Amino acid sequence: MTVQIHDGTRWHAVCTLDDLQPGRGVAVLLPDDDQVALFRDRSDALYAVDNRDPFSGAQVLSRGLLGSRGDRPTLASPMYKQVFDLTDGRCLDEDTAPDGAPAVLRRWPVRLAPSGGAA
Repeated sequence: MTVQIHDGTRWHAVCTLDDLQPGRGVAVLLPDDDQVALFRDRSDALYAVDNRDPFSGAQVLSRGLLGSRGDRPTLASPMYKQVFDLTDGRCLDEDTAPDGAPAVLRRWPVRLAPSGGAA
């Protein structure tokens, strides 16, 4: 199975499902230089969010830790440890980033497609 991410215009094949280790993230570079943090959790659910940490500005969220708060899947930043809800992208610890912008990660549509299939 091929993992695909939608950039708002089209689907891009980025890796195979077997390339993703459950509980670990990978950084993906899309054609328009957008960096995405892609995760496969232990139940094989896929999540794709911006790789840029809004608190540090570093492209590091793919190195974050998956977890949960209640029944919500979460991602903890490896920089300052803010936790983001993977279902809606919002930071559960702070409402705004240091620049005053909302502390919300862009979520990218992600899906599985048969290997070798058209995007």
